[in-house]
Amino acid sequence: MEVPLTTPDRDGKNLDRYLKMFSGPAGQATIVDTVENGMASLPRYINEFWTSRQRQASSLQEISYRACFKPQLPRFFIDLLTRTGDVVYDPFSGRGTTAIEAGLRGRQVIANDANPLSRILAEPRFFPPTAEEVAARLAAIPCDGDRADLDLSMFYHPDTEREIVALRRYLLGKKEDGTADAVDRWIGMVATNRLTGHSNGFFSVYTLPPNQAVSQKSQERINLKRHQVPEYRDTHKLILRKTKSLISDVSSAERAILNRAGAGARFFTGDARATPGIVSNTVQLTVTSPPFLDIVQYREDNWLRCWFCGLDGDAISHSITMSRTVAGWEAVMGAVFRELFRITAPGGYVAFEVGEVRKKTVRLEEHVVPLGLAAGFTCEGIIINQQVFSKTSNIWGIGNNESGTNTNRIVVFSRT
Repeated sequence: MEVPLTTPDRDGKNLDRYLKMFSGPAGQATIVDTVENGMASLPRYINEFWTSRQRQASSLQEISYRACFKPQLPRFFIDLLTRTGDVVYDPFSGRGTTAIEAGLRGRQVIANDANPLSRILAEPRFFPPTAEEVAARLAAIPCDGDRADLDLSMFYHPDTEREIVALRRYLLGKKEDGTADAVDRWIGMVATNRLTGHSNGFFSVYTLPPNQAVSQKSQERINLKRHQVPEYRDTHKLILRKTKSLISDVSSAERAILNRAGAGARFFTGDARATPGIVSNTVQLTVTSPPFLDIVQYREDNWLRCWFCGLDGDAISHSITMSRTVAGWEAVMGAVFRELFRITAPGGYVAFEVGEVRKKTVRLEEHVVPLGLAAGFTCEGIIINQQVFSKTSNIWGIGNNESGTNTNRIVVFSRT
């Protein structure tokens, strides 16, 4: 049975006991073995520690972003290793999954990302407006824009494009003159998320899933192959529909908790290797998933979002870590771990989610452990969350969502 870890031991013994005693949803016991990693002999815990059935994610988390983990992952560690009021941090915040979960759990929030889109997608969800507020604001926003200053005809019907341009002009104007409020920022966040996708809930004709935006030429090929022409989409109607979906299960109590967390939340845009805005020895828990070598093309995926939000996609892409070699990736992450050690409180933890890359030939956890140890952390072990529980021998030979199986590997460090 699950035994809540209400008082984490500073030597990690309570964590070890909890993981060993954990019983999965089908009653399976945790498999514990040992991993030899040059510098240390580490325990590895394998079970289905979180599933959507056990802990239903908040509707507020339904924002698409490339290479993001499920909300149940940070919630597991937040509940396990922190108390109300503790500081929770994510140095590679992405869509803000860790930040939102921390806010919902009454923790203090710090989020950082090299891409300013991260803050645009995360911060407004701490102050969710009502559907009535959004409808009233949309009614006051003009729809009579011009055509875009770049060719978007392969994505949008001309009238849809004019609505998008009008909304963009309104939002950028409010941002420039400093009059944007929580409702404006919410509408901007939702619209940014609705720009392209593969259903009629998006502004565009059918294209790739909404965490990616293909190039104009690629979209032309998709249109030709599917014999499709962009049809009119009512952008205001779709923003309101998505708003209702995002806030569908947010209670008044959760709104109050999020508002309090958001009022004190700190969002940084910069390099995770140097975060002078975070005071030393103050973070109780870091939960993060870093960029994995060059497998995610952030500029190519986000060029349209950057245009809509008035951001320089080229400049942003140069600030995002895209190491093509393991040695280069290690050099960057080693510096990140040294910074994490500086800001982590004594007795605090780091949960570092990693994955297989290069067709499963590179297991980044094998490279992460020495980096954390060299920075001064103690490695508490490797946690493998595996849905559709299977034999240990299968764990290293499967990919996410293959054969109905989904895994996460998290290296857990502590600062003594």
